[in-house]
Amino acid sequence: MVRYNAFCKIVELGSFTKAAEEMGYTQAAVSQMIQSLESDLGFTLLHRSRTGVRLTKEGERLMPLIQKSVHLNREIEDIANEIRGLSVGEVKIGTFSSISQNWLPRLIHKFEKTYPNVRFSVLTGDNKSIPEWIDNGTVDFGFLYPRAASGLRVINFAQETFFAVLPENHPLAEQTDISLEMLEGEPFIVEEEGIANTALEAFENAGLKPNIRYVMHDDYTILSMVEEGLGVSILPAAVLNRAPYSFKKVMTTPPIKRNIGIAYVSEDMLPIAAKKFINLILDNVPNIIKGKYTVAFKAEKLSLPDKSE
Repeated sequence: MVRYNAFCKIVELGSFTKAAEEMGYTQAAVSQMIQSLESDLGFTLLHRSRTGVRLTKEGERLMPLIQKSVHLNREIEDIANEIRGLSVGEVKIGTFSSISQNWLPRLIHKFEKTYPNVRFSVLTGDNKSIPEWIDNGTVDFGFLYPRAASGLRVINFAQETFFAVLPENHPLAEQTDISLEMLEGEPFIVEEEGIANTALEAFENAGLKPNIRYVMHDDYTILSMVEEGLGVSILPAAVLNRAPYSFKKVMTTPPIKRNIGIAYVSEDMLPIAAKKFINLILDNVPNIIKGKYTVAFKAEKLSLPDKSE
């Protein structure tokens, strides 16, 4: 099974060296694992070149089955550990920067009080990359906006409000609220979110077209540019809570809101450690995100084996 793990890790990271470092092996050992696997199968799985590593056609056909095998092995190990009472495992999460910076640390800290031996791997992405990570098994589950979770199971657990974000000396900065019409002609800084962009959808629904001047992938880069006076933006409340920049946030009219969900392929594919962490999220999110501009929903928890209840 370690050869399958190595294969998946190499494909995920695109490098034998990075895979070896993350797995705690030498590069030579990881190369030997793949050579041994390819020898047993009778064909090549990976093309190696100066620019990196890519799957062969044979590797592409086998990749989904190998990923499923790795998932099943993790589930067997988790259940065996639960039976032995060890409560160890790994939780792999895909998330947005706003969640990873504001909510996730407190949730992980609370979880580790009960399960100190569980490891966490957190990847930060967007509405395009996170569904792909969930689908190909790079992460167990991800935080997503439901519209971007096509084909995945989703637990809606919260709704957040968006604000217009302006430079402090902007003529509209002292408004109590701002309509999208007032922002239409302003130089607009949009976040590259992938499949679904809440701010752009709000303009579209209002029959308006923003003056997009900059497209950025990172929330804090956007806020830095707003602080510099390069434009305005629309961002969720969670991003603005502890942002180290100077800006003005103003409520939009009508209000812009979106749901946040936990997305995964299926309950059967989730390791026990991941299920337990999701249930902890659903139990504790109301206390962690309570506030005027982010509202928690009541959601049904995932089922667990009797032994691990």
